[in-house]
Amino acid sequence: MNQRVWYVAEAIIAREASEAAGYGLMEAGALGTETSDVDTNVVVRGYFETRPDIGTVRAALVDALRIYNLAQTSLIDLRVSEIADRDWLAEWKKAWQPVEVGRFIVAPPWSEPPADRGPQAGSPLGMVDAGGPFDNRITIFIEPGKAFCTGTHETTRLCLKSIEKHFRGGSFLDVGTGTGILAIAAAKMFPDARIEACDTDAAAIEIAKENARVNGVAGQINFRLGTVDEQTLSADLVCANLTAPVIVDLLPSLLGATCGHLVLSGILDSQIELVRAHLLELGARDFKVDQDGEWVALVI
Repeated sequence: MNQRVWYVAEAIIAREASEAAGYGLMEAGALGTETSDVDTNVVVRGYFETRPDIGTVRAALVDALRIYNLAQTSLIDLRVSEIADRDWLAEWKKAWQPVEVGRFIVAPPWSEPPADRGPQAGSPLGMVDAGGPFDNRITIFIEPGKAFCTGTHETTRLCLKSIEKHFRGGSFLDVGTGTGILAIAAAKMFPDARIEACDTDAAAIEIAKENARVNGVAGQINFRLGTVDEQTLSADLVCANLTAPVIVDLLPSLLGATCGHLVLSGILDSQIELVRAHLLELGARDFKVDQDGEWVALVI
C-alpha cells in the first residue's frame, strides 16, 4: 500500500518576521506550521494535504509581510517539497494547548480544558459553577488554522480583554469576524444580547457559523457577508480586529455604528499615530491605548 505523503512549504525568513510567515502560510492553506532556528534566521514550515502552488504561497507570504509592516526582503528563500506521513497533524494537535485570556479559555474542539476551568454541563453562559477560584470562566472552542483569530494572536487577546472589560450586554458588532471568536465570546457572556458579525470573506463566514454551532450559540449571532456601512445598526460595543489601513478607511462608519465603546485592533505600535491622527480628525478624542507586544488596540 502506498504511503501517504504531505507537502511542506519551507520559508527561510528573518527572525523578526517569523510570526508573519506563520500567518502567511496559514492564509495560503497550510493545516499547521512549525518554526525552528537556522543560523541567524528562522525556517517556518507549513504543511499541506495537496501540493501548493509556490507562487500562491509566495504571494501570501509577501502580503503577510506587508500587513506586519515588514520588508519583502525578510523572505530569504522558499521551497516546496513532499515528506512521508509521520502523523504530524496528530502531534500538532497534542501540542495545541488552551489559551487563557482573562476569564476566557480558548481551546481547540478536540481538547479537554482542565476540569475546574472548562464549562460544566448545565452551567449558565458556558461558565464554571460558582465555588472555586475559576468562577465565571467561559470556554470557547475554535478550530485553529481555518481563519484568522484563534485566540493565540495578540490582536485577538486585546479584543477579548476589551470585551470582558467593556461589554455589559445590549448589543455587539464584530467587524471582520474571522473565526467568529469575538462574537462567540460576547454571545456566551450575554445570551440575550443582540450580536452581529460580518466579514468580507465568504469562507470565513461559514467557518464562523460552524464555530458558533460547536459552541452552542449559533442561534444568538447574526453572521453576514459584508462590512460596516451606513445601514449597519449601532451597537453598545463594536470590535474591529482588522489592519491599520483598513481601519482608517472604515473609521467614519465604525464610529457611526458605535453608541458605546469602539475597539480597534490589528494595529502595530508603529502605526498608532496614523490611526490616532484620523481619529482626531473625525473628532474622536477620548480614547485609551492597550498594548500586547508590538500590537496595540485603541478603545474609543
